[in-house]
Amino acid sequence: MWDDSLVMRLLRALIVCLLFAFSLSGDERPNILLIFTDDQGINDVGCYGSEIPTPNIDRLAREGLKFEQWYSASSICTPSRFGLLTGQNPSRSKDQLLSALMFMADEHKETGIQSGETTIAEKLRDSGYDTTLIGKWHLGHGGKDLLPTRHGFQSFIGHTGGCIDFFTMTYGNIPDWYHQEVLVSENGYATELITDEAISYLEKRKSEEEPFFLYLAYNAPHFGKGWSPSTQTPINIMQPQAEDLKRVSGIEDKVRREFAAMTVSLDDGVGKVMMSLEANGLAEDTLVIFLTDHGGDPVYGGNNLPYRGNKASLFDGGLKVPCIMRWPGKIEAGSVSDSVCSSLDLYPTFCGLAGVPAKNPKLDGRDLAPVLFESEHWRDRTLFWELGAHAELGRNPWSAVRSGDWKYLQTPDEGEFLFNIAKDPFEKRNLVPVEPERFKALKALRDDLSKTYRN
Repeated sequence: MWDDSLVMRLLRALIVCLLFAFSLSGDERPNILLIFTDDQGINDVGCYGSEIPTPNIDRLAREGLKFEQWYSASSICTPSRFGLLTGQNPSRSKDQLLSALMFMADEHKETGIQSGETTIAEKLRDSGYDTTLIGKWHLGHGGKDLLPTRHGFQSFIGHTGGCIDFFTMTYGNIPDWYHQEVLVSENGYATELITDEAISYLEKRKSEEEPFFLYLAYNAPHFGKGWSPSTQTPINIMQPQAEDLKRVSGIEDKVRREFAAMTVSLDDGVGKVMMSLEANGLAEDTLVIFLTDHGGDPVYGGNNLPYRGNKASLFDGGLKVPCIMRWPGKIEAGSVSDSVCSSLDLYPTFCGLAGVPAKNPKLDGRDLAPVLFESEHWRDRTLFWELGAHAELGRNPWSAVRSGDWKYLQTPDEGEFLFNIAKDPFEKRNLVPVEPERFKALKALRDDLSKTYRN
């Protein structure tokens, strides 16, 4: 027997989607600009409470919709990107992309996104969109079949590894800067190069009739991958510019100050890209999404407080991330959503906006149209995460599931947890002893989803 309230919610969602679809003719499909940053936690953006000034990102929030409960597909770089671009839980990936691909590890040379794992870029390209990636890929770096140009992006300028030397565009001392499928020598500052390439791209788009999908994937404020001549090994190093350090001189902690300097440079880039959209007459027709890949890493200056946990953990500090969407005249300016949403939702949402059937029974996201255009409130989500063992980084497996307001979590070192996220958003009270039946039910749900996603 169907619950009447469920039927009404489904009907409302269907009506919203149909009305919006009918309002968009073939020439009115939006451009899509997806700005995706790296290792930037919930407390690393001004409008989410950070002490780091990010006026340009904050402006997006004033002019658009800020999400308060947006979850990444993973708390690690590679799986978060797989989920973002495919709309599928990373546990479904053929190569079990549950850890970061290590650029210099021989066993990862053929690992990455594979043929048949359809990206949103492929769907949009096939429907008439121009598709471009500028910045970080991190879904494969061996043969050319792993490059983004083989997975839906008509143009690619950027790097394939998890990080890069911000001044030499190398991974340690190994070249990793591509124009299409060709390695090129490039110098400058990576954040500014990515911004300049985006501006050049937008200037070209002003005279084109076809809509575009620009995936602008900054590596900032992630640490850089430098090279140590003395040990002949790559090193993790914060790489801010001197002028940017002066702008955040009031931050006392050295590493946090370096992270902040890299963040304000990133924010400058966002501002310049938005100015280019406006200057080229593209702003009104473009959905802009600002999103980060997962929680920050305090070792390298990130901050996820007041949430518990960090990058590479499945506490909410590793998973809950800043997300802002702006589309003048379509999304209400200055609005805030408490709906439980996921990076997995972007694939079906973009398909809906482009008028393209998703046609994949294994999509794990939802079309966000009711949340974006009718302020619908979603709490009835079931989201599943797992992290694989990672020998190079000394990490062991994690798993978690959120169902409604409840979250089950299994950690490699601290045991199992049960949280009521609505009452305890910062995950301070473990309810396993007082909710044994709910604990068993969510653990069983975790087990079921883990098996389902591997079929």
